[in-house]
Amino acid sequence: MPRPPAADAAALRRVRGGGGTVDKSTAIRRTDLPGGLRVVTEHIPHVHSASVGVWVNVGSRDEGRSVAGAAHFLEHLLFKATPTRTAVQIAQAVDAVGGELNAFTSREHTCYYAHVLDSDLALAVDLVADVVLRGQCFADDVEIERDVVLEEIAMRDDDPEDTLGDVFLSAMFGDHPVGRPVIGSVDSISAMTRTQLHSFHLRRYTPDRMVVAVAGNIDHREVVALVREHFGPRLVRGRSPVPPRKGAGRVPGRPTLQLVKRDAEQTHLSLGVRTPGRHWEERWALSVLNTALGGGLSSRLFQQIRETRGLAYSVYSTVDTFADSGALSIYAGCLPERFDEVVRVTTDVLAEVARDGITDEECRIAKGSLRGGLVLGLEDSASRMNRLGRSELNYGQHRTIAETLARIDEVTLDDVNAVARQLLTRPFGAAVLGPVRNRRSLPRPLQTIAG
Repeated sequence: MPRPPAADAAALRRVRGGGGTVDKSTAIRRTDLPGGLRVVTEHIPHVHSASVGVWVNVGSRDEGRSVAGAAHFLEHLLFKATPTRTAVQIAQAVDAVGGELNAFTSREHTCYYAHVLDSDLALAVDLVADVVLRGQCFADDVEIERDVVLEEIAMRDDDPEDTLGDVFLSAMFGDHPVGRPVIGSVDSISAMTRTQLHSFHLRRYTPDRMVVAVAGNIDHREVVALVREHFGPRLVRGRSPVPPRKGAGRVPGRPTLQLVKRDAEQTHLSLGVRTPGRHWEERWALSVLNTALGGGLSSRLFQQIRETRGLAYSVYSTVDTFADSGALSIYAGCLPERFDEVVRVTTDVLAEVARDGITDEECRIAKGSLRGGLVLGLEDSASRMNRLGRSELNYGQHRTIAETLARIDEVTLDDVNAVARQLLTRPFGAAVLGPVRNRRSLPRPLQTIAG
């Protein structure tokens, strides 16, 4: 695919005031408000919906050890009451228009969002702003949501893949903040106080850490006016937006092996290597490598483990990226008697790709898969809103879809294979969950990983 026109490729011009920054090629507009609050919108004329998200540049990696899980706990708590609405009234308001109101917490940010008909945009902004800015931390509600979060931890523990995901990141990053579960632990949630949660809200939820992202059949000026109305007294001059995270430098230590012994019908494996963070220039080549390894039905791991040998139903690879680090990982779940062979085939594939690289055909298919997945994944206003919020918090800029497609297309086979040689020769980390006895009972490739 050729490079996008110069108008597409140019960086967005920043304009202060209600009109905002304009990118005519994609209808993305951006306005900086007093206090460091940013409003980013994308007009999608062919839809009848609007998605509103308030993104806060705060996640589980910003917590002290004594309040592990506070960002997620607070996300639950803010929906319980505001000065003008009870939890029931909040729910009724969104149900009455057939909308959705929810939130999620990650390691580096929290998002509160609403998805409604475009005619209900004003209500969506009102509800999300009310919850984020004025959600109450009443003591009785803290106790109710404490039980809910503990139930969520129990539900996580009952899901082998979810449990393994948290254990794997702990194996990869150890005591580094991104290695800790977003949800916290039974001990930390049980001990957390109303004062700690209220203080976390007051100190962390400031306009300079926030982005209001809105996508759908909306008008940028109307959105800015609504945000001004509902953020009101918070828009105090003198603060600039908090810049995107750059990370705290190199993650100390080496990846390790962690075991979770559990009676189960399957043994579950996550195996991977550390990668640079999301600002790495070679991240596009890494995406192609990940897709070729385990990102689709034609990927090498899927073909070798499932299609050719029938060793597992589920096998795939994925990339988690943070500001300062990341992980390329492979997941497989299989019957315990097949586990040794799954490990052998997986490590053989990784060693082969590290040595010989992927083929030109694998590279071509992986790039096509990424291009199609990107475009198809942005067919609705909610996905566009998510893209706006993440781009603003993570990079402080917005690429057009044409620019992103061009970056994927520019990746060469040599680029991908250079990344494979660099990453797949690094020390592996792994997590294993299932009926395993001890390290000595594991396949030899896993025994060599530090424990």
